[in-house]
Amino acid sequence: MTDDVTIRMLSKRKLVEPVLIEGLPGVGNVGKLAADHMVDVLDSEHIASIYSIYLPPQVTVADDGVAKMISHELHVIRQKEGARKGKDLLVLTGDFQAISPEGQYILSQRTMDLANELGVTMVYTLGGYGLGKRIETPRVIGAVNDIELKEEMEGAGVAFQPGEPGAGIVGASGLLLGMASLVSVPAVCLMGETHGIIVDPKAARAVLEVLVKTLDLTIDITDLDEKAAEMEEIQDQIDSMNDQIERSERESTGYIR
Repeated sequence: MTDDVTIRMLSKRKLVEPVLIEGLPGVGNVGKLAADHMVDVLDSEHIASIYSIYLPPQVTVADDGVAKMISHELHVIRQKEGARKGKDLLVLTGDFQAISPEGQYILSQRTMDLANELGVTMVYTLGGYGLGKRIETPRVIGAVNDIELKEEMEGAGVAFQPGEPGAGIVGASGLLLGMASLVSVPAVCLMGETHGIIVDPKAARAVLEVLVKTLDLTIDITDLDEKAAEMEEIQDQIDSMNDQIERSERESTGYIR
């Protein structure tokens, strides 16, 4: 690797009106879960890998012992039915985001440049909106880079509330949303409400439901439902443990006058 960002194209496949969907790790891993699910259950092809010195300095090791460089991967999915039949989805996935602010900007800019070169007509970035508490029925909070997109997304069930997200959108989801406007590409960020610390398949499901409506997709979400049920059991156990700790603390201080 001789550059700060190296892009290796693995396919010369001609793309048809591609839409970019970004799902990198973040709050509750909501975006990553949603994007990985799309790649896993739909007919996808890995067409590019993006390597960078701004990603963590390590390799991943598979169960068979084979090491692999950290990268972001671009997968193409040809839509087989619906209003966008015959058109392409480009799904950006990965196990890590850039580890420095400078790296976030540079890697996001190079990704957006690649998307522009590939003729991307729309960008959806996916993430979580951390509330620090358990969410039974997560909403999907939205942000757009063009006010004309707001009404369409509200029709798909996306909430736009003043002050949400109050701290802005950090990382690739926010930067790609902003950078898309610099090249006149419409973009939307979809954020599923989540605790923020625990991996949240339920919030990922909520985000996917919006994409299904917006892009006229057909996708099996059984696997996400199963993961969500497992996480519910874990959260129940955590809540029970916290209740026991609180009771114990109250009882131990009850003798103090």
